[in-house]
Amino acid sequence: MKIGAAMFFTDYSMAPGELGRALEERGFESVWAPEHSHIPLSRKSPFPSGGELPKVYYDAMDPFVALTAAAAVTRTLRLGTGVCLVVQRDPIQTAKLVASIDQISGGRFLFGVGNGWNAEEMADHGTVFETRHKLARERIEAMKVIWTQSKPEYHGEFVNFEPMMTWPKPAQKPHPPVIVGGAFPFAARRALRYGEGWMPHRVRKQYADVAALLPQFRQMAAEAGRDLASVPITIWGAKEFDQVKRDRDEGVDRVIIQLNSAKADAVLPVLDRWAKLIAELAA
Repeated sequence: MKIGAAMFFTDYSMAPGELGRALEERGFESVWAPEHSHIPLSRKSPFPSGGELPKVYYDAMDPFVALTAAAAVTRTLRLGTGVCLVVQRDPIQTAKLVASIDQISGGRFLFGVGNGWNAEEMADHGTVFETRHKLARERIEAMKVIWTQSKPEYHGEFVNFEPMMTWPKPAQKPHPPVIVGGAFPFAARRALRYGEGWMPHRVRKQYADVAALLPQFRQMAAEAGRDLASVPITIWGAKEFDQVKRDRDEGVDRVIIQLNSAKADAVLPVLDRWAKLIAELAA
């Protein structure tokens, strides 16, 4: 069982390098950075978790910049986007970003991706909300071609380019794992179609704990002809140790704890408590 930690990195939180070092010292497997380029003042799109949208959503730093800072001061800690909004990013440039951070980190990058919920944010990027899922699939397919071929080309409805030359290629082969974020069952289906992992939030309006749906996911994987080992499950959200142990017994590969965007005096005691569980799980 792997334990990761996520933080919305802001100008008032721990710095990415500072948190990265603290996590690595305590045995955490990974650090995760969410993404929102901006939040439009219109609040037509409801916040999926309900209630008011937290301030950190529009204060968040760019995840690739933050994770590169963490990579520079760590040696084993893995670095994940949680999640990269690929429907709001150019796929050719994003493919280069992913390959570059994977090279700089020595093959430690985890490419968590998601299709987003904020229609107004997407519209500012020229993305049509209703077709975002197909757009995301094509962009991810195109990036995989870029990462794995010397003269990549891709021809789809939304993504189209002729043969090109682009380097670097990722350090991980064939490429960093694409871990598809989102709720059950739709994101689970997308993960089985083009991902190397599925990353749901633990709680959504549709369910009280996604762990209860894992038998259905396993059945879906079997029907899709996917070996479960090729689509490991990462659950975003853990608050108690017994819950994590149950996840481990259910075959969950990784859980991610969400940290407040705060300074070290508030965050380090939380990490110290989790470090005890990490040591216990390792034993």
